[in-house]
Amino acid sequence: MAGMVPSVLIVDDEKHTREGLQQALAENYDVSLAGNADEAFNLMDAQEFDVILTDLRMPGKSGLKVIDKALALPTRPAVLMMTAYGNVETAVEAMRRGAVDFLTKPVNIERLEVLIQRALKTKTLEVEVKQLHERLDEKFNFEGILGNSPKLKDVLDRVKLVAPSRATVLIEGESGTGKELVAQAVHQSSPRARGAFIAVHCAALSESLLESEIFGHERGSFTGAMERRIGRFEAADGGTLFLDEIGEISASTQVKLLRFLETKAIERVGGSKPIELDVRLVAASNRSLEQLVREGKFREDLFFRLNVVRITLPPLRERTEDVPLLLAHYLKFFSEENGLPPLTLEPGALATLQSYPWPGNIRELRNFCENAVVLRRGGSLSEFDLEPKFRGGAGIPGAGSPVAPGANPLSVEENEKRLLREALIKARGNRTQAAVLMGISRRTLHRKIAAWPELDVTDR
Repeated sequence: MAGMVPSVLIVDDEKHTREGLQQALAENYDVSLAGNADEAFNLMDAQEFDVILTDLRMPGKSGLKVIDKALALPTRPAVLMMTAYGNVETAVEAMRRGAVDFLTKPVNIERLEVLIQRALKTKTLEVEVKQLHERLDEKFNFEGILGNSPKLKDVLDRVKLVAPSRATVLIEGESGTGKELVAQAVHQSSPRARGAFIAVHCAALSESLLESEIFGHERGSFTGAMERRIGRFEAADGGTLFLDEIGEISASTQVKLLRFLETKAIERVGGSKPIELDVRLVAASNRSLEQLVREGKFREDLFFRLNVVRITLPPLRERTEDVPLLLAHYLKFFSEENGLPPLTLEPGALATLQSYPWPGNIRELRNFCENAVVLRRGGSLSEFDLEPKFRGGAGIPGAGSPVAPGANPLSVEENEKRLLREALIKARGNRTQAAVLMGISRRTLHRKIAAWPELDVTDR
């Protein structure tokens, strides 16, 4: 809305008509008047209006020109047309130009009030939908998938290429790598972006519930089916259906899914009438569908139908250069969400977390960040604040820190370094306590740190 009180511009060359309408509307609206199209243009350039009520026939430019001008504005008002020469052709032309409704003179004030309120509601909904799509675009555009690693860039390049097409997409990757986020990016970057994105997590539902959830069912098709149910396929008509963990679906569901991919039609459970749909299918699996085919657990013909374009997401351990960016993003996100000041990572903590293999991928990293923010003890996080599992790194199981690249993890020197660093971490950098834990003198500890400066940590 342009202001707290809805604003209305009345455009009419008849002085008594526009002033009479102003008097009738002034109690509920901020009303401005224009005697011709040019005056209306000047007012529209100077301020925003929620509704414009314009006469059709006026000296000079007609009311149709007023419609054209109004609907070319950055913030479009709702336009109502009025004329004493009402006929079907005029009404059709006004609506074709973008008018939301049509009145004949003399104007019925009660009907005018109803049409203005209806137009305001429509305008409000249009603004809300536009804002919603802008937020979705911001959230799910390519920049919303964080990372600069070459492997992630390859994934995003593939998404950009496939998104404008109608091709079926198969996304493979370990749990927690962001398969649904990539599916949403495919949808948001496609011509279907204004349609629905419907996600179904196949592994979370039993066989009978999954079929009903995806395809819908007719009344009486099974015990408890008291009424017809529209399935996810129908809900996604004109948009995208995302089937996550598709490797878990039963043989009968696989057959029905294959039939849709071949015919672009479904049948509800208990139904016999094909329902043609315009749905793009995006499927995902954390298991290799090719391996499931070899094991006889997944139909080969369905696999080929799904595998038109395959996108494989790298695990986080293969894109470690993205870890600092992801940590910074989620620490900031959860700090803001909880109304807390930013939580930063000290260099030692960042290095330790970057060397951690993150078996749970981005989902595990996100959970770590939320936990760190909620259980914080200060404004920064050091390596001493991390759980032992993070300090295990990629070295020998149970080790306190990762083995240096190229080093022999079985050498006496590397194991001594590992034990010394673990002692320093447990002692929170206190060299005297670390020496006690190691069973050596403080002088010996100093000598070893001088020889291996990478072990040095600040006393705390």
